[in-house]
Parts: sequence; C-alpha cells; structure tokens
Amino acid sequence: MDNKKFTYNRSHNYKEKSKQRLGTVMKKKIQTTMIGAISSIEDHFGMLWDGDSKDHALMHEIFQKIRSEILDKGNHQLRNIDVELSQYEIEWQRYNIDLPVKPIKEDDNG
Repeated sequence: MDNKKFTYNRSHNYKEKSKQRLGTVMKKKIQTTMIGAISSIEDHFGMLWDGDSKDHALMHEIFQKIRSEILDKGNHQLRNIDVELSQYEIEWQRYNIDLPVKPIKEDDNG
C-alpha cells in the first residue's frame, strides 16, 4: 500500500513539475515574441522618431503607445497560460536515446 502511495505521489509531483516547466518555456517564448516584435518596429521605423521636431516627437509618442499595447496584450496572454495549463495533465517526455545492442559473437578459440 505504501509503495502505491509513493508511486502515485512521485507521479503526481513529476506531472506538476512538468506543467510548471512547460509554462515557463511557453512564457519565455511569448516574451521573446513580444520583445522581437517591438525590436523589429524600432529597427524599421526608428528613423521616424529620431529627431527634435514636433513630428518626430509625435511619432515617438505613437511608437510608445504601440509598444505599450503589445506588452499589455502579451502580458495578458502570459497570465492566460497558467489558467489554460491548469486544465491539463502534463508529463514531460524526457530525452530518450535507444542504443542498439548487438550480441558479441564468440570466436571458436574463446
């Protein structure tokens, strides 16, 4: 009976840690996507707000608003990950390597 309980607890803990790991990995990917999108906007449109004119200031203000919206929407989705994952049982399939085993042929001498 104790062995079954131990096995159940071990399995349950592993699944919880697997779920936490998946959540962490997913969140990191969303954050990378958000920051990458903002970086692409800066790289391709940054010249629009690099300057001292009123037009440059207006464009910088617009960029800051877009940046804020991207981050707000992304952070909302980050919070949704935990809610979504709570509805699943998850088990990480660790890296497995199957090595073929070939039988050793014995010589007639040995």
